Amino acid sequence: MAKMSHGPRSGSRMKMRKRVKDRGFPKVNDMVKEFEIGDYAAIDINPSVHDGMPFHNFQGYTGIVERRQGSCYVIAIKVGSVNKKIIASPVHLKKISIASN
Repeated sequence: MAKMSHGPRSGSRMKMRKRVKDRGFPKVNDMVKEFEIGDYAAIDINPSVHDGMPFHNFQGYTGIVERRQGSCYVIAIKVGSVNKKIIASPVHLKKISIASN
């Protein structure tokens, strides 16, 4: 038997799957989304774009945009009791609006 691969996308079959209607390369507007520092953003990985893709364990996490790094953004998230910084391209981020009371 062959040895199991432990690559960066191993164990992500369902996370990296798109619906039939969403297949293909994303629109240009998704590639050039702009975020301001302090905005809330959710990590929503687009599997058809490999550039700037965060690790698949962070799929669905929400954090705050800290700064821009090249063409990507640095997102501060909290995993359990640990604060982490994730570098992700704008195509893998979704803007979240937090409604105040």
